[in-house]
Amino acid sequence: MSRIAALDPGRSKCGLVLVDLDLGRVLEGQVAPAESVLATLEQWRGVGPLERMVIGNGTASAHWRDQLPADLPLTVVDERGTTLAARRRYWELWPPQGWRRLLPEGLRIPPCDLDAVAALVILESALNCRLQWPAPAPLRTWLEP
Repeated sequence: MSRIAALDPGRSKCGLVLVDLDLGRVLEGQVAPAESVLATLEQWRGVGPLERMVIGNGTASAHWRDQLPADLPLTVVDERGTTLAARRRYWELWPPQGWRRLLPEGLRIPPCDLDAVAALVILESALNCRLQWPAPAPLRTWLEP
């Protein structure tokens, strides 16, 4: 099993995805508070080794690169445009249902935070491939103050 994690870095919240390259799909994805990112990565590493970590070079990227485990190989990817790409990718993964499918694409707003999908877009950009996400859309695992 070849597992890779991806991080869409942020100051207060981050998008995280864990993928299995052999299966070509996302195993887990979440929008997490910044303070729980390292614990989540350690939990994933406790289940099995990570081949590497892919991280976007945007907001707070330098901070996260300093915080990540030194023994985890790291790939930094240009993340310009990932927010819009994540919105498009969201609707590809979970096509709109009901009245939402009647709206023009530009007017559709996903019903959840897109940070985890942005992490997927960053990873797909680094790997130059498309991955499946068979589970429901990522849930927010943090609450706004």
